[in-house]
Amino acid sequence: MAATKVELFERIRRDSWREGLSVRALARKYGVHRRLVREALTSAEPAPRKTPVRRSPQLEPLKAVIDGWLRADLDAPRKQRHTATRIHARLAEEHGAAVSYWAVRDYVARRRPEIAEEEGRGPARVFVPRHHPPGQHAEVDFGELWVRLAGVMTKCYLFVLRMSYSGKAVHRVFATCGQEAFLEGHVHAFAVLGGVPAGQVRYDNLTAAVWKVLLRGRAREENPRWTAFRSHYRLEAFYCLPGIEGAHEKGGVEGEVGYFRRNYLVPVPEVASLEELNARIERAEQKDDGRRIGSRIRTIGQDFDAERPLLAPLPGDPFETGLVLTPRVDRYGQVMVRNNRYSVPVRLIGRQVRVVLRSSELAVFYRDAEVARHPRLAAKGSERLELDHYLEALMRKPGAMPGSAPLDQARATGAFTAAHEAFWSAARRAVGEPAATRELIGVLLLHRHMDDADVIAGIGAALSVGAHTSDVVAVEARKVAGTRGAGEAGTGQPGAEPAQVASLTMRRIVALPPDTRPLPTVDAYDQLLRRTAREGQS
Repeated sequence: MAATKVELFERIRRDSWREGLSVRALARKYGVHRRLVREALTSAEPAPRKTPVRRSPQLEPLKAVIDGWLRADLDAPRKQRHTATRIHARLAEEHGAAVSYWAVRDYVARRRPEIAEEEGRGPARVFVPRHHPPGQHAEVDFGELWVRLAGVMTKCYLFVLRMSYSGKAVHRVFATCGQEAFLEGHVHAFAVLGGVPAGQVRYDNLTAAVWKVLLRGRAREENPRWTAFRSHYRLEAFYCLPGIEGAHEKGGVEGEVGYFRRNYLVPVPEVASLEELNARIERAEQKDDGRRIGSRIRTIGQDFDAERPLLAPLPGDPFETGLVLTPRVDRYGQVMVRNNRYSVPVRLIGRQVRVVLRSSELAVFYRDAEVARHPRLAAKGSERLELDHYLEALMRKPGAMPGSAPLDQARATGAFTAAHEAFWSAARRAVGEPAATRELIGVLLLHRHMDDADVIAGIGAALSVGAHTSDVVAVEARKVAGTRGAGEAGTGQPGAEPAQVASLTMRRIVALPPDTRPLPTVDAYDQLLRRTAREGQS
């Protein structure tokens, strides 16, 4: 036994030290080989016994078959997997092998855990609980979400930032999970929290932040804009392991995405816009502050009240989260951004403009002045055209107006109303096609510096007296605006009673005193005619 051998080693070492006996004398005294004496003098503990490698020539050609059965067991029900006895029986029945049971048993015991590890199904990994000081750590993730947006099923993305200590989470829905939404989600979350986590914020390796995962360790090649954002907010990022192996490293936010989606976004939300959905989400967050996580004594809101003062302060100046691009306006008065086209005023054709692309909108600037603003398009190959951007070109080419794409989109969005249609139809009947279109364009130009409701009210007033010119519409729209500004009856809202065009004839009949002067006569002119006739006869 090992214990007896240890005692023997102790006696040999003691006699060598106390009595100074030689190796030969110690071997003779204890009846052992000199090799064992030298081993005892070298180490106080006996070397572990080497297990001989037993070879089984009969099992060798069958190892590939056994490995295949063990791999198939990984997906089989737990209680219907091969035992060593069953494998030995199948080898005899199906392959006629005369291999011993003990050889099969030893091989299966060794190979089963090795195969599970090779297939990534090894023994459970050990997880060590983490300590999260208040105000320090947070986790960030995106989750997919389906929304019935304006009647259409649309795939959106739920941004979540969760504080690790309190469990306080901030949510925001975007139409995209690109870098613009990623940065805007952070800005919104920091504004709601009132500060920035002072410690590490955990992320997976999403492309909005990481360009390349390096081979060793947790080193990452970051996106430069993300690095600038982190520097601006003094944010420290911690990147989890790639794939499923790193999901547990930010399990708090992973669970939060699923919890919030199941409890507050089921059934599928039906909203007219994402702004409406995000307002609903903010109310759900306030309700969730009263929830207790697991067996905690305090609620999320109570823990966050203690955590809020420990957050790092927000920077004084804002960070532009939008992506800045500099496309050139093509001959159609459009710019191409992310495979989508957006219109700009036609006067900028051929010029280079500056575009700021955000998660939900796109702004176009020329010489530091904003010239266009559009909702961001999600589907590639789409167009967003504003009729107002083409009015100067249509004034020169009125024949292009009826079949133009900007007019079609203006009708679809409601910018070109039934009042405009009625004015255009009446003007066509009165003055013909080209002139009527120019008068309509003059009316549309009024929307640039007047309230839409005032212009529509002016159109109604002009049509009520049979007027078909943009000048009359402008006069009546200004009257409606002045009446609304003075706080009188005119509301200037769509659907209000249209103002009446003043009639000089009616004003004279009602307001002026009766005219008692005699009717005019032309007798003096008749005398001149008679005199001219006599002179001609003479």
